[in-house]
Order: sequence, then C-alpha cells, then structure tokens
Amino acid sequence: MKSEFGDKLRIEVNGESHGEFVAAIAYGVPAGFSVDMEKLASFMKRRQGGNLPYTTPRKEDDIPVFESGIDKEGKTDGKPLTVKIYNKNVRSGDYSGFTDTPRPSHADYTAIKRYGSGIDLRGGGHFSARLTAPLVAIGGILKQMLESKGIFIGTHLAAVGNISDTPFSLTGVCQSDFDRVLRSPVLPVIDAEKGEEMAKVIISAMKELDSVGGIVECAVVGLDAGYGEPLYGGIENRIAGAMFGLGGVRGIEFGLGFEAVKLRGSVHNDPFTVRDGKVVTVTNNCGGVIGGISDGMPVVFRAAFKPTASIAREQDTVSLSEMRNVKINIKGRHDPCIAIRALPCVEAVTAAVLTDIILEKDGEISF
Repeated sequence: MKSEFGDKLRIEVNGESHGEFVAAIAYGVPAGFSVDMEKLASFMKRRQGGNLPYTTPRKEDDIPVFESGIDKEGKTDGKPLTVKIYNKNVRSGDYSGFTDTPRPSHADYTAIKRYGSGIDLRGGGHFSARLTAPLVAIGGILKQMLESKGIFIGTHLAAVGNISDTPFSLTGVCQSDFDRVLRSPVLPVIDAEKGEEMAKVIISAMKELDSVGGIVECAVVGLDAGYGEPLYGGIENRIAGAMFGLGGVRGIEFGLGFEAVKLRGSVHNDPFTVRDGKVVTVTNNCGGVIGGISDGMPVVFRAAFKPTASIAREQDTVSLSEMRNVKINIKGRHDPCIAIRALPCVEAVTAAVLTDIILEKDGEISF
C-alpha cells in the first residue's frame, strides 16, 4: 500500500480504525521549533467526533503520543517525528460480515479484490478517515511552523448540500477571516446565518437516515512568489494529490475553478500591478498559482466531499459467497456530513505539502 506522500518532507500513515492504534511518521521535519502543545490539542479537537450533534458519536481522546522527533524541551529535534494515537472507543461487531456483503460506496469490495478477504475492514480498516488523526497531529505542528514564518492556512465550510457560505475573498482573504470562522457558533462558516441553514440540512438528512456532502474552502496567505515547479511538481498537483488521500474527496478546484469556463480570457486573466512596492495581481482568478508556482497572492482552493457512504437506510448489495443480490443494513456510528471534521485535515495536508515545497526551494526552515 502506498501510504505516504512528500519528498524533502515525507509523511507516512499506518494502522487501522479498530486496531490498537493509528500512527504517522514524518521524515525531514525541521529541527529547533518549540511546539505549542495546547494549541495543537485545540487544533486536533476540531477533528474529533462527538463534539457536535452533526458528527459521529464515536469520541476518542485523540491524545498524541510522540515516540520520537520532539525532545524533552518540547522542540523538534530533526529525528523522524513519530506519533501514535491509541484507539479505545471501538465497536467492531458493527462491522462483521462486510467481507461477504460489501457496503455500497465503501472500499470493501475493491479492497477485497486487491488485497484478499483477510483484510481488516472493521471501521473501514486502513481505508478509514480515522487515519487522519495522526496526520492532523503532524500537520498541526507544521502549521505552527509556517505561522511562525508569517504563512497562515485557514478553512471554512463553503457548502453543505445546496447551501453555500460566503466565499473567501480571492484577493483580500486574511488571518482574521480564519479566526472569525473558529468563533462561528453553529458550524465553521463565515456567515453564521448560512451555518444555521446548513445545520438544518444536516439534521434533515439525519432524520431521513441519510447523509449529505459538503465543500471545504482553504486559503493560504503570506506565501511569497516563486515556490513550486512547473508540470508535475506544481503546487496544485501536489496539493491535489495529497488531498485525494483524504477519504471522500471528489474534486478540487483552484481560484475560480470550473467557473472559469464561463469567462473570456480578457475577464479571467489576472492583470499585474505594483502596490506598496510589491508586484500583485488586480484579481486572483488563478487562485495564487501560475504555472505551478506561487505568485504571491493568496492560494485559494476548494475540496468537495461526497455524502457519507454509511447511512442507516436499507441498501442493495451482493453476497460474494453466494453471488446473489441481498439487502444490507449498516450499523455503527457515522458522520452525517464528513466535510465538517475534514476542515483541520485539509489544513494539515496543505501545511505538509507547503512545508515540503518550501524545503525544496530554500533547503531549510530555521527557527
């Protein structure tokens, strides 16, 4: 299984949803950075279940155990940053039988065809979003590192179903926008009223034993021009490649994305201008990346997450042993909208990819 990404900074994840633990190892983490553990815990809490009525009731402590990479003073020491998070609140009985009756839109069937019927599918096994817990732990540290260098990453729930939040400004998004989202009372949105409408959509789906999809918008501010590479080493390529490692991602678009096809070049082009002695663009339809390389404007993209595949309604599947059509009822504890808890995951992956890209160009990040 290819369970890693990155080059100068390489991260691999391992473990299963209902195994003893899930873990991640980051190779190439810069040394000398003092980690704010309270800030990291707050960041990781955003990924936890059981904190909102719209998320899975499965609640794990998600206390990261750093086995290497952080010294006694709480600083990164340049060794592989190894983190384990132990699984405690599991109900494996809810997942019996899926090697014979695969769940619709889950990886059960494809996993069996690829790795055989002995593969662990409890809670989704190695395919579970549970593996994002240690990824968020490492990404949260990298995010702190970038912030110390004036680079900030933030997200908001851009859409749930057919309800859309106010989007980030492509040219004017800033750190205060990220803080505003974190203070939102209902859901992590810019417009609180839209958050309330989204909550109603989610609750309606829950009552109907169903689920709903969502879009996460992410922005990066403070990244100078000149980072990234053309063709296959571009910022967009690498963010997209890593982002598709998050379960449920169905698409990614940068800047105006697919809306660009509705415009002519004279409207879509981003004119350059000098402002306060710095080259900027008047618009930012490209989303801060030209030819795979940052242009100094905010990097803005959106990731679409499908509706949660595990729903309480009866569904159609097959019995692989009997080769006949059967019905299936999925038990367990699941998110009615996975996009909500995906926000810190998107930020963590973005922080990892950008750290890797910065290390490639600058050679190091010193503290």
